[in-house]
Amino acid sequence: MLSIALGSGAGAAINMWYDRDIDVQMRRTARRPIPAGRVLPEDALALGVGLSVLSVTLLFLVAGSAPAGVLAFAIWFYACFYTMGLKRRTAQNIVIGGAAGAFPPVIGWLAISPYLSVEPVLYFLIIFLWTPPHFWALALYRSEDYRQVGIPMLPVVAGQAATRAQILLYSLLLAAISLLPSLAGHSGLLYLAGASLFSGIFVWQATGLWRAPCDAKAIGLFKFSILYLFALFSLLLADKALHYPL
Repeated sequence: MLSIALGSGAGAAINMWYDRDIDVQMRRTARRPIPAGRVLPEDALALGVGLSVLSVTLLFLVAGSAPAGVLAFAIWFYACFYTMGLKRRTAQNIVIGGAAGAFPPVIGWLAISPYLSVEPVLYFLIIFLWTPPHFWALALYRSEDYRQVGIPMLPVVAGQAATRAQILLYSLLLAAISLLPSLAGHSGLLYLAGASLFSGIFVWQATGLWRAPCDAKAIGLFKFSILYLFALFSLLLADKALHYPL
């Protein structure tokens, strides 16, 4: 967990180093350390590279080459492929780039097992499908920021109506995938009940945003999506604890 946290920080630091030209122009990011003048760009880059090496090395020493290799790939995927490649070129940047944030369950699994199974793949898919509605809700709220700096976020390229429809579609897919750990026999009734409740609220909020759009509903869905992901993985842990007590 420490290595994944350090790796996430590494990717974020490199992202903010590269995006400093647009961050200073956007209300959402103007107070970040580099545009606010609290950190020099070269220091941020050095921190990002240093944390990358530290996180991957630490994980390699503790858990082996497979999880360390996936962590290194995830950092590269976010910092280079997404930030430097996708973000300024395609409206599908969040869809494809969201894979970077979905790798931690795979890394954790490989740290304890030499083989992948269905479980980490399902957890990967949950985060992967969660990312577009999570971030597009924020992009709806801050669409003028992205339009101003020329970032082709979906609300800028396809319009707000199409974005709301995509949010609802991904929310429905996410709700279905979120139930699979229990339906596949990997989790019990506690997770199934909790995931059903939280996914129902997620779809309900996405439906409300689709039917009657407003900034309050967009930012409300964004905030709830953070709680949603935390709740799902907390339920997974609690469910496992009930079935396999220490």
